[in-house]
Amino acid sequence: MQIFHIATVSDWETAQASGAYTTSTIGRTLEEEGYLHASREDQWEGVRDRYYSDVTEPVLLLVIDTDLLDVPLVEEPPAPGMTETFPHIYGPLNPAAVTETRPVR
Repeated sequence: MQIFHIATVSDWETAQASGAYTTSTIGRTLEEEGYLHASREDQWEGVRDRYYSDVTEPVLLLVIDTDLLDVPLVEEPPAPGMTETFPHIYGPLNPAAVTETRPVR
């Protein structure tokens, strides 16, 4: 299965150099949030529109193969009271699980 995560180019380059991607979402780390936010294919554009519309640096869509994850993946609501679920990655993302990167406008 594929899931998606929007990343700044600078965060992705740092992850490739260090061997671990640890940015949960724009401005929040894995340590601060507890997991990495991800989306299904039908969700990522809405996430881009809601949270990344004012980001001025280049961003990428990371295409993640869930079979290559070496940390838990949980499908759950992002906040209490919400009914829509999103995939959450509970640990650092190994760059080897990212099968493709796509520029995001």
